[in-house]
Amino acid sequence: MVRFTVLASGSKGNCTVVTGGKTRILVDAGLSCRELFRRMRLADEDPATLDAIIITHEHSDHVAGLAVTARKLGIPVYFTEGTHRAWVRWLSPRRQMTYSQWLEQCRSQAVALMAETDAPTIEDCDPEEAEAACEESDLEAGRDNSEQPEQAHSKKAKKKEQKDPAWLPRVEYFQAGESLQIGDISVSPFTIPHDAADPVGFVFQAEGVRMAVATDLGYMPPNVKAQLKRVDLMLLESNHDLEMLRDGPYPWSVKQRVLSRVGHLSNEATATYLESEYDGQATYVILGHLSESNNLPELARISAERALSGRASLLANRLLLAGQHQPLEPILF
Repeated sequence: MVRFTVLASGSKGNCTVVTGGKTRILVDAGLSCRELFRRMRLADEDPATLDAIIITHEHSDHVAGLAVTARKLGIPVYFTEGTHRAWVRWLSPRRQMTYSQWLEQCRSQAVALMAETDAPTIEDCDPEEAEAACEESDLEAGRDNSEQPEQAHSKKAKKKEQKDPAWLPRVEYFQAGESLQIGDISVSPFTIPHDAADPVGFVFQAEGVRMAVATDLGYMPPNVKAQLKRVDLMLLESNHDLEMLRDGPYPWSVKQRVLSRVGHLSNEATATYLESEYDGQATYVILGHLSESNNLPELARISAERALSGRASLLANRLLLAGQHQPLEPILF
């Protein structure tokens, strides 16, 4: 069975479940773990059956619940190396400091260094005291002989998790342009134009069915258009209405970002692609990542329907809209 379930799509959180054969992949984790699990159950998806999480890019609406979800399920997370590095930095923001604070920090570090130089090493200690210190250290690390190895491992993992907010059960890297296999699903990542470290879209293939995820696009470059050919399902961004964005509440700097070539696709840009360069082969076309401030579902739908009007078919181009607040009905092949 092949199944595609959009749990959420929009600026407040994005996540989709792709199922092929016996494999289930979560694409992005932009909702809290609790909300993500709730949405899965609403869509008759069992969170315990997820095999992996794969990430498009590090923006919070795509990774907000990532760490907790991966730890809860004990499953691997697939990133590009650049996205993983950016995500880790995002979880560990650097604190800004004044010159006087920096100077005080330097002085404190110098004092601490001098204290370390004067401190006795373990070789200078009494042998019995050194042995006792080592035993105490082993106990604190969970390595005493009375403890089972798996208990010690569990304690280490919990301590590491508490100290490191970016700790994950397993991390796997992939590169755009190089296909990978996750269980029964083949994944083809491709580069997309967006203001993130190393953003990607995906084409998933299982049992002869091809499903594409292409959101957070500043524009439609040739490589993205090529990836979207001969797909059976396409989740494509239709983020904003141009007039609503220009007249809307966002600061001008944010409007410029959204309108830029590394921002988001407008209804008009999506319609132009669907009308002039889309091959018309997808059974389902899903519009996603609609802005709640700068778009209306009706506007996105009308724009896309006009573009697809010349491609009317009983078997293809069924137009659906993915929402922010409830999952889309699962699509089965």
